[in-house]
Amino acid sequence: MGQKERRKNRTDRLFEIILMLQSRRSLSSRDLAEHFGVSRRTIFRDLRALAESGVPLTFADEGGYEILEGYQLPPLMLTAREASTLLIGLEFMRLQSDPSLKANADHVEMKISTALPAEIKRYIEQLKSRTILDPYWLHAADEGGEEEGRWHELSQAVADRRVVSMEYFVASRGEVTKRTVNPLGIIYYTDHWNLIAFDQLRGEVRNFRFDRIRSMHVTMQRFQPPEAFDLEKYLREGFGARDQREIKIYFDAETYPHARRTVPASILDEQPRDEGAVITFNFDNLAYVARWLMRFGTKARVLEPPELRAAVKEEARSVASQY
Repeated sequence: MGQKERRKNRTDRLFEIILMLQSRRSLSSRDLAEHFGVSRRTIFRDLRALAESGVPLTFADEGGYEILEGYQLPPLMLTAREASTLLIGLEFMRLQSDPSLKANADHVEMKISTALPAEIKRYIEQLKSRTILDPYWLHAADEGGEEEGRWHELSQAVADRRVVSMEYFVASRGEVTKRTVNPLGIIYYTDHWNLIAFDQLRGEVRNFRFDRIRSMHVTMQRFQPPEAFDLEKYLREGFGARDQREIKIYFDAETYPHARRTVPASILDEQPRDEGAVITFNFDNLAYVARWLMRFGTKARVLEPPELRAAVKEEARSVASQY
C-alpha cells in the first residue's frame, strides 16, 4: 500500500471515529481498534490527531472516550468515495422524466462541489468525465411534462402521511378513474417510479405508476398506515403480484451467467438443464421482458408463459420488418 493510499485510509478512519463517538457513548480504545482492525497504538495516534485538530474529546467516568455534547462535524466533511456516491446518484436523478428532479440535482451538485476540497473535486470531475450511467436511457427529461414536481409532492406526502386524491389511468380498462389513496412508499421498479399506497376505493394496498397519474392533489388530511404494514415485506412477498406472471426461461451455459445478473426481478428458482439453466421469476410486463430477451438471441428460450413466447415472436417480427 502506497503512502497516498495509507493517508486516505487514515483520513476515512478519522471521519468514522468521530461519527462513532457521536452516535455511541463511551467507546474504549480496544473497541475502536477491534472495529477498524488496527492496533490500540494506532487508535491512540488517531485520537491525539483529532484532539489537536479541535475535536473536543473527553474520557467518560465509566471509562471510554466521548465527544462533548453539542459538537458538530464541519459541513460536508465527505471522503472522495462518499462524495462520488452522492454525485453519481445525482446523475441518476437527472435521467428521470420529472424535470424538477433534474433542476434540483443541478442545484445540489453545485452546492456539494463548491464545498469540496480541491483534491476531491478533481477526483469527482475525472470520475464524471469517465462514467456513463446508462447510454440507452429511455426516459430523458421532457421539459414541462406532466410529471413535473410529482416525485417531490408524493415523497412529501409519504413523509407527512397525507392523503392524496388523483385521477389515474387504468391501462387494463383504458380509462381514467378517480382515486383517494394513503401513500405508504415510493420505489423505482424496472423502468418507472411507483407509489405504493392504500387505495380507499379498493380497501387494500395497491401500486400506482407515476406515469399513469393524470392529475393529483396532496390534501391536508392525515392518515394512519395499515396496522403492521411493512414496505420491505410487501415487496418481498410479491409487489404487484395480482398483475404478475410466472416466467420460466432457459439460457445456454455461455449466456446464463450474464442473463442471471440482468434479470429484471428477484429470481425465484434456478435449475440446471441441458448444459444450461432455467430461471424462474415473476414479472408484470411481458412486453418489457420480450425486449430484454431480444439481446440474447437464440441463446435464450421462453418456456412459460405462452403469451411471452408470442410477445418475443412479435418483437422479432417487428425488428425483421425493418430490413
